[in-house]
Amino acid sequence: MDEQTGQRFIYQDDEVLDKEFDWGQVKRLGKYLKPYSRQILPIIITMMFVGALTKLLNPLLIAYAIDHALRDGGGDSKLLFQCVAGMLLLYIIQWAANSYRIRYTNQIGQKVIYDLRHDLFSHIQKLSFRFFDKRPAGSILVRITNYVNSLQDLFTNGVVNLLMDCVQLLGIIFILLAYNVKLGAAIIVTVPIMFIISTKLRVHIRRAWQVVQSNQSRINAHLNESIQGIKVTQAFAQEKENMDFFNNMNLSNHKSWNRASLLNHSFNPIIEVTGAVGYCILFWYGAHLIQQQEITVGLLVAFATYIGFFWEPINRLGQMYSQMLIAMASSERIFEFIDEEPNVPEALHAKELPYVEGNIELKQVEFEYEPGRKALNSIDLSVKAGESIALVGHTGSGKSTIINLLCRFYDSTSGSITIDGHDIREVTISSLRSQVGIVLQDTFIFSGTIRDNIRFGKLTATDEEVEFAANAVRAHDFIINMPQGYDTEVQERGNMLSMGQRQLISFARALLADPRILILDEATASIDTETELKIQEALKTLLAGRTSFIIAHRLSTIRNADNIVVLDHGVLMEQGNHEELMQQAGIYYGLIQAQYRFLKEVG
Repeated sequence: MDEQTGQRFIYQDDEVLDKEFDWGQVKRLGKYLKPYSRQILPIIITMMFVGALTKLLNPLLIAYAIDHALRDGGGDSKLLFQCVAGMLLLYIIQWAANSYRIRYTNQIGQKVIYDLRHDLFSHIQKLSFRFFDKRPAGSILVRITNYVNSLQDLFTNGVVNLLMDCVQLLGIIFILLAYNVKLGAAIIVTVPIMFIISTKLRVHIRRAWQVVQSNQSRINAHLNESIQGIKVTQAFAQEKENMDFFNNMNLSNHKSWNRASLLNHSFNPIIEVTGAVGYCILFWYGAHLIQQQEITVGLLVAFATYIGFFWEPINRLGQMYSQMLIAMASSERIFEFIDEEPNVPEALHAKELPYVEGNIELKQVEFEYEPGRKALNSIDLSVKAGESIALVGHTGSGKSTIINLLCRFYDSTSGSITIDGHDIREVTISSLRSQVGIVLQDTFIFSGTIRDNIRFGKLTATDEEVEFAANAVRAHDFIINMPQGYDTEVQERGNMLSMGQRQLISFARALLADPRILILDEATASIDTETELKIQEALKTLLAGRTSFIIAHRLSTIRNADNIVVLDHGVLMEQGNHEELMQQAGIYYGLIQAQYRFLKEVG
């Protein structure tokens, strides 16, 4: 760990991007506005122009009132009343237009954010295991939440405000030049000064906000990791080290935010100073023009009002640019995920896998998690429908890899896997996995009721079907003794349930799904002996008529398998039933003897 930064490691995908402002991304974000452009956009644009026009007309009305209703120290009360009434009417129209504009921009903005978050989450669910292998959950989560949220202001206010400010700015320039070219040009000359200075800050501001986004992503990743591993942290009394690590990350984020915020707010002083110069020019040169009778006092007051209006949109445009920089830093991260292609692509003309019997064949299957390091080497395996296959071997021998390839969580480097003669690469992934059921050692329990967790195997199942599945795997008895029975709410990851209870629920879930191929990956490893005896009975129901693959370190649980496959460093070394392998006195025999010796020593 770096003592200065407190960073144990840096997630590669969270490194700061050093790219130029990409207008292509602006266009890409703009595509999310297209579905609503015909429905709402005309209303918004109309209200925008009405609001801008009424605002620009008011100073002219004020100038007219000063020059005509209040001239020569006297006054025309009727004309003054008409001018005041006109100004009041313009303010009411402006208020109504702005109210409608804000209402509709919020609607369209929220719809765009909904669509963007939907697309991002939908795409992430299609990505392969390799994508999740190299990214922490917190880093993924922050893109769906924080990064999308950072685009919310851009779509709800930013885009329309940008257009409105541009219209207002152009309108003011036109009016200033139309009424007096000399005075208007003298005031406008200050704009290039502000523009040149502000552009120097743009690169630094964008870089600073990217650092902030990167730091926030790392903090979220660490928080997720810390919460998931809190038991380990407390068990080894590492709370202080973990807190110090978090404090360093938090401090780094704090400093980066302060720096970005300081740069971001540097626009305001530039605009204020430039505005002050504009006012000085106005009153100095304007007074001279009044003396020369080229302009009136009312027009000078109108110009002063327009200067206030003039710097207001420029100030917002500066803030808008900063907002765009933040949005671009977020959109880069979001589109990185959306552009990520699945490592396990579906064939262009993939067909639905028909209802299968369960005949499986692996021919010369090889696989590498990393180039040059084979996890499987030339595996040939033939499985008949209804057979139970036990995969045995030391950790890292390739047992789980075979399962991962069969489910197409990964694709083999070479060779082929067929089910009833159908190459699994040529069928749709959903139709393949719908006929494969998996029960893992660390089964996942979702937030919700026990009934909902079992029904996850078949969402259309009735309550009777759910309870029948639970009965079949001997889970019904403990469920009905829960506070609300099947409707008992389980905590996150099912922490209120024992390991054995969670495993029984996962068995019921698998049985309800009624898969043709069943995979048990260390499914009984975390269960006590008494519960295991119940599950052995449940397995008879679960495995009946199905092709099954069983991975187990407790070799006693696989004695009755039709075929036991022994793997070592990705190579198929032995296969046969229990009696045949014991007679060979090979690797399997050695594993059995070693386990017996261990049980004898601990017993």
